[in-house]
Amino acid sequence: MDLKSVIRTIPDYPKPGIMFRDVTTLIGDARAFRVAVDQMVQPWAGAKIDMVAGTEARGFILGGAVAHQLSVGFTPVRKKGKLPYRTIAEDYELEYGTDTIEIHVDAIKEGDRVLLVDDLIATGGTAEASIKLLQRAGATVVGAAFVIDLPDLGGAKRIEAMGVPVSSLVEYEGD
Repeated sequence: MDLKSVIRTIPDYPKPGIMFRDVTTLIGDARAFRVAVDQMVQPWAGAKIDMVAGTEARGFILGGAVAHQLSVGFTPVRKKGKLPYRTIAEDYELEYGTDTIEIHVDAIKEGDRVLLVDDLIATGGTAEASIKLLQRAGATVVGAAFVIDLPDLGGAKRIEAMGVPVSSLVEYEGD
């Protein structure tokens, strides 16, 4: 199945010059969603994974499905202030300023082997912060899986430079 055919592109969102790749159309298509999840799981089949972590918000949907397929638990990586229990946090740089992500202090056990899942990797800032946060919590991040890679923005290379293998299903050049 050509997954690009079910990913909607929205020009000039959220600002002029950006081609926003919207996976909600993929998630809304039962067959495409199943194919995408199966393909995201495939590189990690047979690997020892204890937990899947998904970044807010589409990473929750995809990560939950991947965790189900791998028969492991799921932990959300959320924006600051969204989790109800005690948290640990990681700040990271944005184009204009900083942001913070958090996980519960008890979400990861020391030595857990974690797969990070999100819909898209662009510059890699959120993924890098998520990996650092998971590692500080005691995890070994065994990989990062995405539906979409925008290779010209260098995010996958940034994550691989951290020693974390990256897999993606489709690439959009020039974005």
